[in-house]
Amino acid sequence: MINVAISGASGRMGRLIAEAVTDTADLELVALYGPGHSSETIAGLAVSDDSQVCAAADVVVESTLPDVAIGNIRQWAELGCHVVVGTSGVSKGDVESFWPEELGCLIVPNFSLGAVLMMRFAEVAAPYFRATEIIELHHDQKADAPSGTAMSTAERIGAANPDQVRRTESTESTAGVRGGSVADVPIHSVRLPGLLAHQEVVMGNLGEVLTIRHDSTDRASFMPGVLAAVRHVVDVSGVEVGLEAALGI
Repeated sequence: MINVAISGASGRMGRLIAEAVTDTADLELVALYGPGHSSETIAGLAVSDDSQVCAAADVVVESTLPDVAIGNIRQWAELGCHVVVGTSGVSKGDVESFWPEELGCLIVPNFSLGAVLMMRFAEVAAPYFRATEIIELHHDQKADAPSGTAMSTAERIGAANPDQVRRTESTESTAGVRGGSVADVPIHSVRLPGLLAHQEVVMGNLGEVLTIRHDSTDRASFMPGVLAAVRHVVDVSGVEVGLEAALGI
């Protein structure tokens, strides 16, 4: 049995994770941490604003905002907990300088199984195409841009094909119209009501275009990945990124 705590339990993802853990036979929900939400009960457990409640956990799932996540992760390391990081925008470099090697920290840019496969397919295809661009589309309440998934995808594409070739690098008559760039791969971020989480990887060659697209239309799609990450991280030493090892990819 793996004892699980959730940091950011009162958020939309935190609530779903709490329900998913409660419904899973080999996991036990032991603590919910959510400063300012101690009057709430989720999945039959009271939310606490005292971080020490997470000391009872083997694994803490960090599902908060970028401006508090790193401080929280430091706390979980001090408490001796393994951590699954679902907060978008947290990188390996943000964590590995203070993370103890004897504990596991798994940073997951996207918990969707389809998104993990999309990133892997893009990485495999990248060496065969001259250049790639990424369009990521999310709901208008998403706090960061680009998404962690887009950044991870771009880094993997850039590593697989570091020589992106475009005949002309366009001059921007309107600043920012070409998007940002990670590992020399342009990323375009769209934020609109009605969206959840979507990404297109568009690869170009002379005379052909390959588009790899993934769409999450419900946060329930993230739960199998969360559960796989929780089970995997207890066997990790140090900091890992991505669900691939947890899924055997």
